[in-house]
Amino acid sequence: MTETAAPTTVVAAEEAADGEAADWGPLSSLPGNPMMWILILGELAAFGAMFIGFAVARALDPATFDASQGQLDRLLGGVNTMVLVTSGWLVAVAVRRRGSGRSHRVAMLGAMALGGLFLAIKAVEYGDKIGRGLTLETNSFFQLYYLLTGFHAMHVAAGIVILGIVTWWDSLENLETGAAFWHMVDLIWVLLYPIVYLLR
Repeated sequence: MTETAAPTTVVAAEEAADGEAADWGPLSSLPGNPMMWILILGELAAFGAMFIGFAVARALDPATFDASQGQLDRLLGGVNTMVLVTSGWLVAVAVRRRGSGRSHRVAMLGAMALGGLFLAIKAVEYGDKIGRGLTLETNSFFQLYYLLTGFHAMHVAAGIVILGIVTWWDSLENLETGAAFWHMVDLIWVLLYPIVYLLR
């Protein structure tokens, strides 16, 4: 669908169509569909509120949070950070290749596969915690741990679906829209990992 005889003509036509789109103010200058950026801002606000709640809860009970944080697997969390960052890089590569009229699907499939690997590693981590009796009922740290990481995992799953959709309907705008959501998922994990797993 992307390999055409005159790729630059296709991209130019898409850019011309974009120029006729409605005026979204400052959002119009961002890549992808402006509606996605409205969603992203809302999601960032939601995660920001949860990070603040985590910090306040930690300040109220630092001993419990320090002891509970020691039960987390920092190595698996670090591996998952590398997996998700690499996935985001592949999505960026795919968008760049699509913009120049080259094939992008291998990079997109690689990004989705790494997203699936992230969820698999997360499932292993959850299984280990639950097997040791560390559940939502354990204490406030683990309530927030499962809330934050579980909510993020839901976004990873949704992101994989979005990447699949824009890989199939692969206009440049669609790819940029999917990439914007996926990079938000990356950004949130890059913030979440040190806050929940590392900082004391």
